[in-house]
Amino acid sequence: MPEPAEPAEPLLEFLAVMRRLRAECGWKRAQTHRSLARYLLEETHETLEAIDVGEETGDWSHLREELGDLLLQVYFHAVVAEERGAFTIDDVAADVTAKMHRRNPHVFGSTADAAGVDADDPTAVNDAWEAAKAAEKQRTSVTEGLPPGLPALLLADKVLDRLERAGAPAAYDDGAGADLGDRLLALVAEARATGTDPEQALRDAVRRVVGRS
Repeated sequence: MPEPAEPAEPLLEFLAVMRRLRAECGWKRAQTHRSLARYLLEETHETLEAIDVGEETGDWSHLREELGDLLLQVYFHAVVAEERGAFTIDDVAADVTAKMHRRNPHVFGSTADAAGVDADDPTAVNDAWEAAKAAEKQRTSVTEGLPPGLPALLLADKVLDRLERAGAPAAYDDGAGADLGDRLLALVAEARATGTDPEQALRDAVRRVVGRS
């Protein structure tokens, strides 16, 4: 049987590669969304490490490689779903494109949609994004939709953000007698007040400690 002509587009070619691998490679054919979950997590952490390396060294080639591995996981899941008749990679792309249009009215919307949003102000843009997201999700609690496996610092940051947006600032003890958890929460709040990502700040501090040892 003659080999099909290779698509001209790299992403289409990669889709064809993943479909063929699912058809002809026993290991890849045996995988499911659940069995692939660990690899998605691993590749995500490796991508974060590549970002740190790039920031430190200015060499972004490792990030390029890790983004490819992360893309592989996205396409792998999409091809598994395609075989089940659930959705395709085109559906995934169409959904996220529509989301970008909805949540960025200052770019894609009408003049009326963009009213009050300064496209050059990152804070204003983020506030508009979160407002659009809240209107879509209609969540009933500050933890709804947050994965239970989130790192604790990231979870705390998101919960504090949602409480602030709801007009109900978090209540915690940050005095001398506060327990460790409350003191950590206070540090997350301090980081938020200065526009610092607490998760990244701790990662950077750990890298500095390792570098000194």
